[in-house]
Amino acid sequence: MRYLAYIFLSAFFLACFATINAQNAKQYYKTGLTFVEARNYQDAIIQFSKAIEINPDYTEAYIERAKSYRAINENEKAVEDYERALIFEKKKDELYLEASAVNLLLKRYDRALEFVKEAIRINSKSEEAYRLQCQILTGKEDYSNALVAINKALALKENAENLYHRGQVSELMKNYNQAETDYEKAISKDRKFIKAYLSLANLRLQLNKLSQAMEHCNSVLAMDARNKDAYRIRSQVYVKLTEYPKAIDDISKVIFNNPEDPAAYILRGTYYHDFTQYQSAISDFTKAIMLDPKNSEAYYKRAFSYEQIGDYKAAIKDYSTLTTLSEYDMYARKHLDEAKKRLFELNRENNKPVITLLDPQPSEENMVKLAKNKTKLSLRGKIADESEIISLKINDHDISFVKNNDTYEFLADIDVSGLDLFSVIAEDVYNNIQQITFSIERTEIDPPKIAIIAPYASDDGEIYLDTDYSNLYIEGAIADESLIKSILIDGVSASFMLNEMNPKFSATISIANKNKFTVHATDLYGNDTIQTFTLNREGISLLEANPMGRTWVIFVENSNYETFPSLDGPSKDVTLMRSALAKYDVQKIIHKQDMTKKEMERFFSIELRDLIRSNRVNSLLIWYAGHGKFINETGYWIPVDAKRDDEFTYYNLNALRASLQSYSNYVVHMLVVTDACESGPTFYQAMRETPKIRTCNDWEAVKFKSSQVFSSAGYELAVDNSQFTRTFANTLANNPDACIPIELIVSKVTLAVTQNNQQKPKFGKITGLTDENGTFFFISKK
Repeated sequence: MRYLAYIFLSAFFLACFATINAQNAKQYYKTGLTFVEARNYQDAIIQFSKAIEINPDYTEAYIERAKSYRAINENEKAVEDYERALIFEKKKDELYLEASAVNLLLKRYDRALEFVKEAIRINSKSEEAYRLQCQILTGKEDYSNALVAINKALALKENAENLYHRGQVSELMKNYNQAETDYEKAISKDRKFIKAYLSLANLRLQLNKLSQAMEHCNSVLAMDARNKDAYRIRSQVYVKLTEYPKAIDDISKVIFNNPEDPAAYILRGTYYHDFTQYQSAISDFTKAIMLDPKNSEAYYKRAFSYEQIGDYKAAIKDYSTLTTLSEYDMYARKHLDEAKKRLFELNRENNKPVITLLDPQPSEENMVKLAKNKTKLSLRGKIADESEIISLKINDHDISFVKNNDTYEFLADIDVSGLDLFSVIAEDVYNNIQQITFSIERTEIDPPKIAIIAPYASDDGEIYLDTDYSNLYIEGAIADESLIKSILIDGVSASFMLNEMNPKFSATISIANKNKFTVHATDLYGNDTIQTFTLNREGISLLEANPMGRTWVIFVENSNYETFPSLDGPSKDVTLMRSALAKYDVQKIIHKQDMTKKEMERFFSIELRDLIRSNRVNSLLIWYAGHGKFINETGYWIPVDAKRDDEFTYYNLNALRASLQSYSNYVVHMLVVTDACESGPTFYQAMRETPKIRTCNDWEAVKFKSSQVFSSAGYELAVDNSQFTRTFANTLANNPDACIPIELIVSKVTLAVTQNNQQKPKFGKITGLTDENGTFFFISKK
């Protein structure tokens, strides 16, 4: 008995619970309907959703929520709710019609057609279903079947709506008489059917039945004085009647009621243009562009208006903008060829290209000099022109050229055997042709004489060294009866005065692992001398015991950018690194903040060089904290005054490398560290294997020169929380040994960064700088 009682009570409580839930769901549903009546659809959706949450089978709640979604144009969600409702209610044709109508709004014609066919299967007498089927088939451009569908609707009920839709289909099928008849019948059945008036007005406008089209527009405006379609069609009627002021007045009324409509401004601007009021047209097209900056039609028409007032510069700018929009915009794509043609013609000029021969430099009579024993003439020149150069020929041979900013540059070696003349011919895209003929004067053939002044060289070309520096500063002099063109010392260009006879020269070259060097001097006419000098190291004294020597650290902290995002991270990074370096033997720390490009160029090329030279710095660490960029295999540091997407305003790491070369006569160890971006293969040579950890008692590591770089591998801008810097500083701070090599820090940082799912940092030698397999040590204070 107790068992039966337990079962009875359980069933009773379950029934009560279900009843309470059902009552709660209905209450939410009724509240939702109240919100619908007040047109508060968002709150109505919340109430219907609560009802569905309690009762997932609540069909009416799904339907009403779908209607609310549709009211706020969230049609995707409306479709989902209709399809859920159809799971529970499969026999209501009106539900299939609702689902079909929403799919039609979403242009899902095939899905919409499936639903409407199911509605017709359930109720074959539904004229509404056939009318909807007509609309779907029209969207699919299946006009023949659309006509069949609307005729079935008319057979069931000849009302204004069905007549209007048959008129639409007939017009699309170019059956204009039938379309006119259907529109008129629709109006006769419903004298307030605005859509039928507008369609009939637009059709009769196209058929040049202008008075009737005007009459229909006036009828609409009598019912709705703000109807912009009626004003638009009537304005087009006025244009056909060449009554432009009235057409402009109609569109002005549209703009007054719809001031944010770019299409209205474009239409009025078109009327102003056709009425030869070009400034007013430009003003309207400009307003349309302000409302829609990617409106290609406005750019195209404004450009044409600019042409009419002779403002070709502005026209060119608009046509150029149109070409950039053509990839995404159908109107722009359609008019792209015409825009390019207009652009081409607007840029047309009749000026001939200007040809300048830079090397060899000709006389005023266009004469160049060449040694008598030379059969090849090396030419370097440039061409300036307002337009694109399409052809360059020298003695009828095609010559390649490259564009550099506003000029075209060329290099060529031409055969002048037996020739006294050569011609250079350049042609631009507008077929403007310039031809210059140069004569060749044969000159002396005596080669230059070379003398080394410092360090002292014996008569037999032997130089005695008193230091073991790996770089050697050389001074010398050239004797020749002609001007000197170039002086190379082991491939390094020496400095000298180009326009000075018998010039002195100087250069710094690497002599590591070398016992000789070669000087190659060439005069203006190609006569050259190659002389070799030997190095004698017998008198070199021993190095001092101090392994790293005087050590300086340079911090560049860029935080407060003008156009790039400002950063907190660089300040934190520098503070962290300064704290970590406190336990190491560093003689001086220079902290530069928020440097512009000009300041960075001057500091690295002049100021720091002079400081290092005068203070005899042996080891140098440069640490950059700030934004960086990696473009076309080249790394950049971003100055605080850099402009976005303007590569010229960035600080090129190749410029840094050039500056570092000037330090190499004084500095033994150089280390560049940056967490901004990858340095790029033009700046560093990557290690081919994992770097070996060096030890403090490795005399080669501290004695031989090193030029190293350690950088993150990311291509993105800096972040405010750098794993790279944090691990670098922690490795220094927690080092228990008397010294720590950079290779050990690299391994620790690389491990931490890669474990943090970031790209592996790059460590290597700086390209173009001497590196004798030494390395950079951080020496602890004793």
